[in-house]
Amino acid sequence: MKNLVLIGGGHSHAIALRLLGIYPLAADIRLTLITDVTNAPYSGMLPAHILGYYSFEECHINLVDLAKFAQAELVVDRAINLDLAHKQVLCQSHAPIDFDWLSIDIGSTPSSSAIIGVDQYTIAAKPVPQFLKAWQQFLTSLESAQAMPTNHPLRIGIVGGGAGGVELALTIKSRIEAILRSQGLSPMFLGTQLLEIHLFHRQATLMTGYPANVGKRFEQILLNQGIYVHLSETVNFVKPDSDNQSKSYPLQTPKIIGCESGLTLRYDRIFWLTNAMAPSWIRDSGLTTDQKGFILINNQLQSISHPHIFATGDIASSINHPRPKAGVFAVHQGKPLFRNLQRITSGQPLLPFYPQKQHLSLIGTGYKIESSEKYLQAIAAWGGLCFGPSKLLWAWKESIDRQFMQQFRR
Repeated sequence: MKNLVLIGGGHSHAIALRLLGIYPLAADIRLTLITDVTNAPYSGMLPAHILGYYSFEECHINLVDLAKFAQAELVVDRAINLDLAHKQVLCQSHAPIDFDWLSIDIGSTPSSSAIIGVDQYTIAAKPVPQFLKAWQQFLTSLESAQAMPTNHPLRIGIVGGGAGGVELALTIKSRIEAILRSQGLSPMFLGTQLLEIHLFHRQATLMTGYPANVGKRFEQILLNQGIYVHLSETVNFVKPDSDNQSKSYPLQTPKIIGCESGLTLRYDRIFWLTNAMAPSWIRDSGLTTDQKGFILINNQLQSISHPHIFATGDIASSINHPRPKAGVFAVHQGKPLFRNLQRITSGQPLLPFYPQKQHLSLIGTGYKIESSEKYLQAIAAWGGLCFGPSKLLWAWKESIDRQFMQQFRR
C-alpha cells in the first residue's frame, strides 16, 4: 500500500479531492487529508460574509464531507514540519504520517513579525478562522451597545493596500454603517462623523501587482466613500494608548499606529493585511523556497527540489510563471493538480500547467443605499481596465462564486 497525503484544504485541494471522489485512485493507494480546520473558507465569498450577506455555511467547504466523498482518511491536526529523509509529515498532536507522494495547499499568513506590537494588538486577516472569530467578537461589541459613542468617531485602521485591504475597507464601512442605522444613528450625527476608516499602504499606489491606473481608480473610489487613504506610509509600530482607557473608548482600549514618517493615529481596531509570508516550517523542512519561504515549483506543480512533493495556491511560487497570491490562481491549479496526482501515482508522465497571464478581479464595494433601495455593488479589474461599481457586476460575481461552491454540495 502506498500513500498520497494532502496537507491543507485550500481551493486547489478542494477541487482535487472532489475529482478524486469521482475518479478514484488505484485500490493500492491510500489517500489522506491533513487539515487543522474542518470547514475551509472560500476567499471569493468571505468579504460578503463579513458584510453579513453570506452565511458561514454558504462560504465554507465542509472538508469532513469532502474527504468522505473522496474516500480519504481525514486527520484533523496541524502539520508542523516534514521529515523528508523518512517521507513523513510531522503533526502537532498526531503521530508522524508516512507518504510516498505529498501535496501542500495551506495558504499563507500576513508578514508582521518584525514590526513591534503587530502580533499583540492587531487582527490579522489570516488564518481566516481566527480572523472571523475576532470579527464576530467586534460585531457583538458593536451590536450589544445601546448606542455608539457620539463624542468621537469609531476609528478603524487597515494596514495593507492590496486587493484584500481595499475590499475589507469598503466592506467594513458598509457593515458598521448598517449597525449605526439599526441603532437609530446615521454615519454623520449632529455634524460629527461617527465612523472613520483609514487604509495604510507602503507603496505610492494601491493594489500592488495591478497596473498603476487600477490602483489610482480604487484610490478614488475609496476617497469617494469617505475612506482615508495613507499612501507611502510604512507602519513601524503598534502600541496601546495608555492615556485613553475604556471611558473614552468603550469598545476596547485604543491602539496607536506609528509610521516611519512620524505620523501617529489612534484606532479602536486595527486589521493587518500586509504582504504574505509562508509558515516558517516550510523552509525549515528542507524544501527549496523563495525569499519569503514559499515552495518553488515547476510547470508540473512539483517542488523543484523534491519532485514527489506538489504545492499549489498561496504556499507555492512558480519559477517559470510567477503570479500574485490570489485565489483565482489556486482555483485554476485544482484540475491540473488532480491530473498530475493521478498520473504520478500510476507511473505516467506529468503534464505541464501554464497559468493565465491576466485575471479578472471582481471586488465587492459593499451596499449602496439609493432612495429606499439597498443593493450590493462590485468593481471589475482586467489588466489595466477598471469598471464599476455596479450592481450588475455584483450579480456576475455572485453567480461565479455560487457556481464554484455548488460543486461541493452533496
